[in-house]
Amino acid sequence: MPPPADIVKVAIEWPGAFPKLMEIDQKKPLSAIIKEVCEGINGTNTALVRTDFCFYLGNPPQNRNDIKNGSILRLTTSPYQTAVQLHERIQSSSMDAKLEALKDLANASRDITFAQEFINLDGISLLTQMVESGTEFSPLLLMDHGIVSWDTFSVAFIKKIASYVNKSAMDTAVLQRSLAILESMVLNSQDLYHKVAQEITIGQLIPHLQGTDQDIQTYTIAVINALFLKAPEEKRQEMAHILAQKQLRSIILSNVIRSPTPINDEMAHQLYVLQVLTFNLLEDRMMTKMDPQDQAQRDIIFELRRIAFDVDCDPNNSGSIEKRKSMYTRDYKKLGFINHVNPAVDFTQIPPGMLALDNMLYFARHHQDAYIRIVLENSSREDKHECPFGRSSIELTKMLCEILKVGELPSENCHDFHPMFFTHDRSFEEFFCICIQLLNKTWKEMRATSEDFNKVMQVVREQIMRALTLKPNSLDQFKSRLQNLSYTEILKIRQSERMNQEDFQSRPILELREKIQPEIMELIKQQRLNRLCEGTCFRKISSRRRQDKFWYCRLSPNHKVLHYGDLEECPQGEVPHDSLQDKLPVADIKAVITGKDCPHMKEKGALKQNKEVLELAFSVLYESDEYLNFIAPDKHEYCVWTDGLNALLGKEMTSDNTKSDMDTLLSMEMKLRLLDLENIQIPEAPPPIPKEPSNYDFVYDCN
Repeated sequence: MPPPADIVKVAIEWPGAFPKLMEIDQKKPLSAIIKEVCEGINGTNTALVRTDFCFYLGNPPQNRNDIKNGSILRLTTSPYQTAVQLHERIQSSSMDAKLEALKDLANASRDITFAQEFINLDGISLLTQMVESGTEFSPLLLMDHGIVSWDTFSVAFIKKIASYVNKSAMDTAVLQRSLAILESMVLNSQDLYHKVAQEITIGQLIPHLQGTDQDIQTYTIAVINALFLKAPEEKRQEMAHILAQKQLRSIILSNVIRSPTPINDEMAHQLYVLQVLTFNLLEDRMMTKMDPQDQAQRDIIFELRRIAFDVDCDPNNSGSIEKRKSMYTRDYKKLGFINHVNPAVDFTQIPPGMLALDNMLYFARHHQDAYIRIVLENSSREDKHECPFGRSSIELTKMLCEILKVGELPSENCHDFHPMFFTHDRSFEEFFCICIQLLNKTWKEMRATSEDFNKVMQVVREQIMRALTLKPNSLDQFKSRLQNLSYTEILKIRQSERMNQEDFQSRPILELREKIQPEIMELIKQQRLNRLCEGTCFRKISSRRRQDKFWYCRLSPNHKVLHYGDLEECPQGEVPHDSLQDKLPVADIKAVITGKDCPHMKEKGALKQNKEVLELAFSVLYESDEYLNFIAPDKHEYCVWTDGLNALLGKEMTSDNTKSDMDTLLSMEMKLRLLDLENIQIPEAPPPIPKEPSNYDFVYDCN
C-alpha cells in the first residue's frame, strides 16, 4: 500500500551533527514539525523553537510545498534570530569582529525575509551612521528588495560613498559596492540624482575603466548610463559631448571591448545601453520638421546644390527670377528631391525630419567625391532609372533610426551592442555614408526603376541587418562585409534559406513533391531515349594491342530496334540507320548487365583493363544467351545508355546522373510552382469544406 501523499521522507541536517532521516507530515504546522525535530536533538530548548529555528530548502530558501521525497532540509537559526545576532555583532567594539559581522550581514541580506527583519530593527539607520563615520560598507543588498525608500539617505552618506569612488586607490570590493549604490540611487530617485551628480562626474569615473577588473568596469559604465538617463535635456547634451570625445571612446575600445577578457552578459548589456542612449541624442533632430521659410535651413539645401554642381548659390545672382527658379527646379530634380520646386517640404516628414538633411550635408562635405559621383551618375540616367539621392537619403535615415531604435528606451535584457559605433566621433553619420553608397550600388545591380524603390529599400535593409549580425569591429570592416552581400548574394541566401524553411517539410509541400516526381522521371526517361536515338560511337575491345576499331549503335525512332555496325573511324555526327548492318529487336533483350559481370570483362585479356574501363562496361543479354558488349566513351554516356536500356525494359533508372537530374529538375519545378506564394505561410492542413447550400437553384438549367 503506497504511503499517504502528505507524508514525505527527507534528510534533516544541522551544524555539528550527521543528517537524520525523518518523515514529515505536511498537514502539521511548521512549528510543530520543528519542535519534533528539536526534541530529537540533545540540549535543544524546545520552548524557543518558534523564533530560534527554521528550515531551509535550497539556496535561496523555497516554499514548504516544494519539499519532495529525498529532499535535504537544513535546520538553522530563524531570520529574526539571525537579524538580532548580527545587529548586536556589528556594534561590537572590536573592529575585526565588526568587519566579520558585516561580511555575514552582506551574505544574509540576499534573503528578503532576513532583510525585512533586520530593517525592522532599525538596521538601515545603524548602517548609514557607520558609513558616514568611515566604516567601509554598503547596505545595497538590503535596499535591493525595495523594502525601504532610497530617499532616506542623507547628503553625508552620499558624500562618503562618492569619496570611495573618487579615491585613486580603493579596495575592489568597497569600490564595486559603492558604484552599485550610486547607480541605484540615481535610477531610483530624481532627488538623489541631483545630489550624486554634484559629487560624481564622468571625468572622475574614467580611471576606473582603465583597470583590468571587468566587474569594476561594468559598474562604472552602469553609473555613466544612469547619470545619462536621468540627466535633464540641457545636461544630457553636455554629457554626450564628453562621451563622444576620443579619449573616452578609446579607453572603452581598448580596455573593455578589445580586452583579452571575454565580455560577459552584464557588460554587454551596459555597452548596449550606452549605445542606445548615445543614439537617442539624435531624437530631437529626428522629430524636428524643417521650416520651409527658415533661410538658415534652406541655405543647407543651397549648399548641397553648390557642392554637387559647383554653381553659385547666391540668390541675388544675375538673371531673371523665372530663369533662376527654372534652374533651381532642374538641379533639385537631379538631386532626387520629391518636391522639385521647394525641396524643404520633403523634410517636414517626421521621422526622420531634419536628421536626414544633417546626414546629407555631412556626406556632401566629408565624402565629397562619392557624393558628387552619385548625384552626377543618376542625373545622367533616364528618368525612370535614376536613383533619387534626396528621397533615398530621407528613407534611408528613417530606416537606420528604426534599425538602431533611436528614441526608444533600452531593453532590460538586450546585449546587442556593436563595437564599430565606439570607433568614431560621428558614428551615425559615417554609418549613413556607407549605407547610402550601398543603396546606390544595389540600385544599379537590381537595374531598378522608380517603381522598384520600395523593393530596393527592402534589399538594402536586409544587407545592413545581415552585415550587423556579423558584429564588425570597425566601420571599415562593416563596409567590407557589405561588399560580400551584393544583390546576387542576397538572392542566393534567400533561396537557400527558403529551401531550408520548415514550409518545405510541411505536408502540402511533401505531397506536391510526390505528385511532381513521376512527371520529372518521365521527362528524364524521354531525354535518355532521345539520346539513344541519336546514337553513340563505341570503341572495340580485343586481346590484340591494336584497338583502333569502332562500332556504332543507335535506337530506332519507334524505340523497337537497336541498329549497330562496325566503323573504320569515329564519325563526327550521327550515322544513318541504313548504313548499320546489324539489328537487335528490343523485345529480344532479356537483361542489362554492368561492370565485372559483363562477359567481355571476364575474358583473359580484360583482366589487364584498368578500373576506369571496368566502370564503363555494360552488356545487353538477348536470346540464345547472346551478348552485345559495350565500353562507354565516358561516364556520362554510360549513364545515358544504361538508363535508356533499363527504361526500354520497364525497369528503374538508377544511375548517379538520374539522381542528380531529378534533384535539379525537381528543385526548379518546386520553386516555379511556389513562386506566387512568396511570404505566404502554407497551412499544415487543408481549409475546411464549407457546408452544402440549402438549395441548388443557382445551377443553370440546360433544359
